[in-house]
Amino acid sequence: MAEWIDVCSAESLPKGERTVVDTDAGKIAVFHLSQGLYAIEDRCSHDNGELASGKLDGDEIICPRHGARFCIFNGKALTPPAYEAIDVFETRVSNGMVQVDIDN
Repeated sequence: MAEWIDVCSAESLPKGERTVVDTDAGKIAVFHLSQGLYAIEDRCSHDNGELASGKLDGDEIICPRHGARFCIFNGKALTPPAYEAIDVFETRVSNGMVQVDIDN
């Protein structure tokens, strides 16, 4: 069953921006890309470092520590040194709030 949590107001997360929220499922990074809202766990599968401060390259986030790339759409690890995918979370906007379903 879905467990939707509020992240921020939709107007406070314009396209091209990101935010991180601390949840019962761990830290989640929410991105507002031109294609919509996407949420991933804020944890590199290579060394458990945070990802959200990394550079965005289209639909990829680049780990700021060792350069591993992850697809924001599906969480797949795209380049070494990461080989394991990270979790992705469903997002929506409800009553003007960006929400994430933390019940994967």
